[in-house]
Amino acid sequence: ERRIKLYDRAAWKRLRLEQLRREPFCVFCARSGRQVPATVCDHVQPHRGDESLFFDPQNLQSLCKSCHDAIKQRFEKSGYEAGGDIHGIPLDPAHHWNAQA
Repeated sequence: ERRIKLYDRAAWKRLRLEQLRREPFCVFCARSGRQVPATVCDHVQPHRGDESLFFDPQNLQSLCKSCHDAIKQRFEKSGYEAGGDIHGIPLDPAHHWNAQA
């Protein structure tokens, strides 16, 4: 499959390592006030095989495996980011609690 071959490329492996070095902690956990090492280089906007999105460093974020496999997958299916910060405020900026009065 074409998508898997993108992840096998040396250019991706270099880009992934650069991203995890530049942003070594999970961005989702950081929003919750936790500092958890990131192990997954995630595409913010799903690339769906589009090489320009796939190799765009501005389209990458660092996540821990737990957030990637749970929060990010739920977000991609529902359109809403699950979870809250240390005060219980929803992380999703589109959540009605975060709307400006």
